Formats: sequence, structure tokens, C-alpha cells
Amino acid sequence: MKRTKTIFATLAVGALALTLAACGMPAEADTTELTTNAAAAIQDVASAAPQVELPQGSGPSQQPRGAQGNAQQTQAPAQNLSNLPPAGDLNDQEIEDLLWMREEEKLARDVYITLGEQWDIQVFTNISGSEQQHMDALATLLDRYGIEDPVGDNPVGVFTNPELQSLYDKLVAQGSQSQADALLVGGAIEEIDILDLNRAIADTDNADIVQVYESLKSGSENHLRAFSRTYEMVTGQAYTPQYLDQATYDAIMAGSNGHGQGGPGHGQGQGGHGQGGHGQGGHGQGGHGQGRGGQHGNG
Repeated sequence: MKRTKTIFATLAVGALALTLAACGMPAEADTTELTTNAAAAIQDVASAAPQVELPQGSGPSQQPRGAQGNAQQTQAPAQNLSNLPPAGDLNDQEIEDLLWMREEEKLARDVYITLGEQWDIQVFTNISGSEQQHMDALATLLDRYGIEDPVGDNPVGVFTNPELQSLYDKLVAQGSQSQADALLVGGAIEEIDILDLNRAIADTDNADIVQVYESLKSGSENHLRAFSRTYEMVTGQAYTPQYLDQATYDAIMAGSNGHGQGGPGHGQGQGGHGQGGHGQGGHGQGGHGQGRGGQHGNG
């Protein structure tokens, strides 16, 4: 996924610092501790960040090591992906996408576990549990297609892909600078994940893979909402999208965190795929995104 790698490389060399400057945040704000009220508000946001509803569940679960508390408590009960459409044939690009997405979801989970331990912000612990579900769903697809899992028994912070290993190290270093930087790292990961999933969806015509990718994307939109709102509570500054275009970001933020019938912008699911209270819901005219470096929005 050369396009993905280009975006991640940009992130790794300082996009977060540029975002802080764009938000007008003074340097001294980076080390500001949470006030009691802000901390309480963050707990409210964290508790409102639901787990993604995968299509009937997850595959084998790898227990995170070193997680604060029990990140697995945020997961929905393990289910079975037996209701997926029949498997099809895979080309090289589809295989590459599955391998990349499996370890990219691990990168998200591992970064959130590590930063959650460092900053004790509940949103990281909650979302790391969701990322485990994302990993499990992709593990199920790899097993279904007989593809060797690049994660294996690798613990938190260890990756088969050397580029992702380097990125993990850089993201953790950036997120360790301040609470604000940590939340910007979380938001950036989710934005890039949405773009990557859009590209992977466009690169496959296998209905089972599309179904899983769409579910993961809905979860990433939930996570982006949670990181954005927590960032605003911590810093008092508006979160500025780092990789998505503004219209797509605004459409995602207009969506709700629920899966209920007829909710704001959802209907049958997250992100505006049903006939919710906002018409076509969270995506609006932004469709599936024309993010920075994106080539194929579906809007």
C-alpha cells in the first residue's frame, strides 16, 4: 500500500507538531495537567465510545500485554464470523491490504495501550479494546484465505513489518510528549485508518472482505469522534483534521456513536449507511472520504 506508507511517513516526521501550531496552542499548554472538571468530562467521553459491531463477531483474540487494567473489558463478547458472504479469489493487492490492515490495527491497539498507561486517560483503554476486535476480525479473514498471520505471538510494540515497527516507535515518542500530543496521535491514527480502509475497499470485489472493512471503518469513525472531543476538553482548542479533508471530517463528527434504528445519521449502522435522522447520515457529501492523499472517495 504505497499510498498508505507515504501518509504514515508524513505523520512520523512531524505532522502532529504542525497541527498543534495550526490550532494556536501555546507551547506551555503541552505540559498542562488536566483539571478536575476536564478529567471528569473525559471519563464521560470515554464511556460513550462504543465498540464496533463487527459482522457477527471476532476471530482468535491476542491478549494485550502491559495494558492498564484490563483493556479486554471494553470488548463485546466474542462471536463467530460464520455469516460472512462466501470467500472469493484474492489478487496480490488484496493480500497486501489484508496483511497491512492486520498489523495497522495492531499498531493502533499497541499505541493506545502504551499511551493509556502513560497518561491514564480512559479513552485509550476503551479504544484499545475495540482495536483488539478489529485485529480479531482481520485474523479471521487471514485464516479464511489461508494467509499467514504477520502478528503471530508478537507482544505489544513488536511488528513483523519493519516500517510499522518504526512508525510505532515514532508515534509513541510523539504521544509521550504531552497529553495533547497523545490525543493527536490517536486522532491521526484513526483518520489514516479510515483512508486506508477506503482504499482497501476500493481494491477488492470480495463481499466478505468489504463487509469486515466497512465495519472496521465505522469503528474508526467512532474512535475519531472520541479522540477529537477528548482533545478539545483537554486543551480547550478545536481539533483540526490532520489527514481527512474538512468536509469529510465534519460529516463524521455529525454522526452519532449509536447503532440504533433511525438515530442521527445511522439507521442500520454507523457512518450514515442507513436512513437515520440526518438523511444519509454521517458521511453526507463527504462520502467515504477525499482525505489527504486519498484517491477514491465514494461520496
